[in-house]
Amino acid sequence: MKIHKTIKTAFCGILFLGSAAMHAQQDPQYTHYMYNTNQVNPAYAGSREVMSVFGLYRTQWVGLDGAPQTANISMNTPLGDSKLGLGVSYLNDRIGAMDENNLAIDLSYTIDLRSNYKLSFGVKGTANLLNVDYTKLSMDNSSDFVFEQNVENQFTPNVGAGIYLHSDKSYFGVSVPHLLETTRYDDNAVSTMKQKMNFYVMGGYVFDLNPSLKFKPAFLVKALEGAPLQVDLTANFMFNDKFVVGAAYRWDAAVSGLVGFQVNDGLLIGYSYDAETTKLAHYNSGSHEIFMRFELFNRYNRINTPRFF
Repeated sequence: MKIHKTIKTAFCGILFLGSAAMHAQQDPQYTHYMYNTNQVNPAYAGSREVMSVFGLYRTQWVGLDGAPQTANISMNTPLGDSKLGLGVSYLNDRIGAMDENNLAIDLSYTIDLRSNYKLSFGVKGTANLLNVDYTKLSMDNSSDFVFEQNVENQFTPNVGAGIYLHSDKSYFGVSVPHLLETTRYDDNAVSTMKQKMNFYVMGGYVFDLNPSLKFKPAFLVKALEGAPLQVDLTANFMFNDKFVVGAAYRWDAAVSGLVGFQVNDGLLIGYSYDAETTKLAHYNSGSHEIFMRFELFNRYNRINTPRFF
């Protein structure tokens, strides 16, 4: 339908381009944020006390032209008995005409507290390459000088920091993965995008309801100047340390269903589906997210039962 196509085109233009103005950009969002913590908090690196490799793919607002698609792979590990943790991650995020690649390195340091709690401090360094192909857009005025030249591999560095308090049963973290406000593209005072600080607060607790059933409520709050506050509330149940079933609510945005399966001690796979609760639901069929986490144990430091985070 012509109206449907017009809405899609308008969506792409509003979301990705600034005409003589700057627009703040939010970091990619995840439904499985509790397993993908190092993307937003560098202090998480090494906290599982094993080498952990994580991969995720998210396709958002399926059926809507130019909707976000995000893929990332990461690895984090403790560095021996030094209390240091190291993380490396790669992220590809595609939104309409925009395609960006992000490589990040995390370094954390952990101190032991009372009652089996640990407190980790982390720093993050990132390198970002931005590409914008204006030929992918439907424009009424293609001769506008703003769109005459594509953005190709524009490089911007950034740094971030976070703290992460955790035990075997709970966690709480505060982080800012990008501390520097950077203009991604600026030509004659016309900006395609401006990267601003995204503030994150997260937490969760695992309740042992009985020997074979665990319950974990969790939350993630993300704040960005110029954008609505994003609040994710999640409740997961784990049966026999194998099966995970849960639901999530993104405030004024979406409801989600989550499932997971602990294949063996080292391999966890999962899937989630998001259904929009906004008017955007009329123009897409929801969002899908799949992930896999693989962990390499060693004989000196082995996790006896699967953790929820």
